[in-house]
Amino acid sequence: MERRLCSLGEILFDFLPVEAGGEVTGFSMHPGGGPYNVAVGMARLGQPTAFVSKVGDDFFGRRLRAAVRAEGIDDRFLATAHGAPTTLAFVANEGGEPAFTFYGEGAADTLLAPEDLPEAFYAETSLLHFGGISLLRGSTPAAALAAVAGLRGRALISFDPNVRPAVIADAAGYRATLERGVAMCDLLKLSAVDIDWLAPGAEPIAYAEGLLAAGPALIMVTRGGAGVMALRRGPAGVERVEAAGFRVQVADTVGAGDSFSAGFLAALAERGVLGRAALEALPADELRAALRFGAAVAAITCTRVGADPPTRAEVEAFVAGADQ
Repeated sequence: MERRLCSLGEILFDFLPVEAGGEVTGFSMHPGGGPYNVAVGMARLGQPTAFVSKVGDDFFGRRLRAAVRAEGIDDRFLATAHGAPTTLAFVANEGGEPAFTFYGEGAADTLLAPEDLPEAFYAETSLLHFGGISLLRGSTPAAALAAVAGLRGRALISFDPNVRPAVIADAAGYRATLERGVAMCDLLKLSAVDIDWLAPGAEPIAYAEGLLAAGPALIMVTRGGAGVMALRRGPAGVERVEAAGFRVQVADTVGAGDSFSAGFLAALAERGVLGRAALEALPADELRAALRFGAAVAAITCTRVGADPPTRAEVEAFVAGADQ
């Protein structure tokens, strides 16, 4: 039985802006959603990958399932919600950052339930990544936490809150869900946007360091072109491992964080790090190499419009060129 890297959460269509004369004149349609992007990234890097969610039986839902299969991603755990619409996200750039507008109330990917997760999912998952706007509404938050609870101690659990402040309706309920996710995960990824919402005014590294006591074995703080800092508890206190970013011509930052996660998780899987103990024991130089690989995957994605993570061959060529 082959063990798989699984990603659980939203799957939707991103409508990316088409501009003329400095004005948005239309939108082009692209499959998206943070956890879906992570699954695509891991699959393109050669990892056996499965995606866990729900899609509708409308035109958009059928297109999304076809996109999952076209990437070579196992869709056995991608259920169908009959009669439910598909989440649509319109993306525009404001001040150099992506601005999102979501249309997803009652959408299929919010309706995943714990009973939709078959025993094969628990038996075949060696790594689970979850997070994103899938934790905001419907039954999917309960399904995600049930999946994490069922896999704790059996698989490596990766959590990326990927906070989108503009679409948070119930801040208190969302915070409670995030706190449970943080407490149960092995690996936590945070961005400056996440930390600014979770703890306004906090110094990012100090805040992340404080969260180590909440449960994660490793916390990463991504800092765009400045690279990434990883923190974990060690015999002499908190250990910090840093990897620099790569200088590229940025076309778009959509999907950069998801691509980093995909690259980092693929690098861990290649090193056999598929459990908490292995993550805690990973030598610092190997951890730094995995972080750098994730940063390279993110950097390449930033040179393209939309969430379009690279293949392994593209990453290897990029890193080889950067090292010269």
